[in-house]
Amino acid sequence: MSLVIYNTLSREKEPFVPIDPAHVRLYVCGPTVYDYVHIGNARPVVAFDVLYRLLKRRYPRVTYVRNITDIDDKIMARAAESGETIEALTKRTADAYQGDMRRLGALAPDAEPRATEYVGQMIELIQRLVDKGHAYAADGHVLFSVPSMPDYGRLSRKPRDELIAGARVEVAPYKKDPADFVLWKPSADTQAGWPSPWSRGRPGWHIECSAMSGALLGETFDIHGGGLDLIFPHHENEIAQSRSAFGHAIMAKYWMHNGFLNISGEKMSKSLGNFLTVHELLERYPAEAIRLLLLTAHYRQPLDFTQEGLQQARATLDRWYGLLRGKSVQPAEAVPQSVEEALSDDLNTPLAISAVHRLSDPAALLAGANALGLLQQEPEHWFRWTPVGAAGPGDAEIEVAIAARQAARKAKDFKESDRIRDELKAQGVILEDGPKGTTWKRG
Repeated sequence: MSLVIYNTLSREKEPFVPIDPAHVRLYVCGPTVYDYVHIGNARPVVAFDVLYRLLKRRYPRVTYVRNITDIDDKIMARAAESGETIEALTKRTADAYQGDMRRLGALAPDAEPRATEYVGQMIELIQRLVDKGHAYAADGHVLFSVPSMPDYGRLSRKPRDELIAGARVEVAPYKKDPADFVLWKPSADTQAGWPSPWSRGRPGWHIECSAMSGALLGETFDIHGGGLDLIFPHHENEIAQSRSAFGHAIMAKYWMHNGFLNISGEKMSKSLGNFLTVHELLERYPAEAIRLLLLTAHYRQPLDFTQEGLQQARATLDRWYGLLRGKSVQPAEAVPQSVEEALSDDLNTPLAISAVHRLSDPAALLAGANALGLLQQEPEHWFRWTPVGAAGPGDAEIEVAIAARQAARKAKDFKESDRIRDELKAQGVILEDGPKGTTWKRG
């Protein structure tokens, strides 16, 4: 079955035809690391992880690059505020991000470049743009000349006045055109900076991704992904830089963007008190329940992230893991056709989840869920998960109580048996009696 994806560039679903069928190349914009990432940052990671898994099943070689922005004005401000060095701050927060994404079941990308490792390539790319007449130096800055690219704005499809207003570009006397954007800017003595032909300075945000994708995937590649909020100005400017520097009609053949995430119907905001970090959520809810909830809406549609949704996701996984409990199951060699067809239709994860619900064979269930990055642990591990800092009996204490209950039942002391069951339930432990004995899970 063919893979079809929605291309933001054409605003249509298109059959996926890679530039080189022997090597598919994918780039996704990653986080700016100055604090724990919020749950909205996790949505593209999870969505494009499903795509990465799908591509790996279809093609002999896939290179997935997801960058880390580790130089930015927000990073410098946070480092100054905390008293940490930029290096210490970005290492700590990048390590936390990577750990949180692993816990959400995301496969590691093939490359995870940090912007500071590619400043030399950024300077070379900027110089190339200057030499070709697409950029100019002024007062220690280098700016991209938007009028030098006649079809600038093709991705976002905004008229020129909206492009200027939407970019919230800095009004500066050294600009030749209000829409021109910064490729390089000078740094004060107290700020992070690198030597360049124009000033001791630092790169603009947009040039970072053009340089890293070009270095690791080539001048053109197959798929560029990221959040809907990146279409303009970030991705629009990436296209302008890369196409102008390399002289190609495209930067990436397909552009994919995930939709926004709301918290209980409202935009996430610290002022509303609903700002949720992944790190915090992983202490309170099972990681696979968070991942499943992120997949319950189609990646291009808005997603409402709620406590009720997390509870439903956990109940769904209880059911799936319950079908595997006590069995030695290996996933089927092939992903069930109903699941694969759903994912082949522009990553229709809600339809894929529905297809998994209909699978009764444990091997097929495991293969279908694995395609979504789910059912990645032993059932007993799933059922024994507990929130960080939660009170309640330990595993060994629970097993002792179950043994005492079994002894009471054998002696026909059902009053004592019920007392033990009810006491465990009050402590958040649910007992389930079956033909093979008593199993338990934390509620």
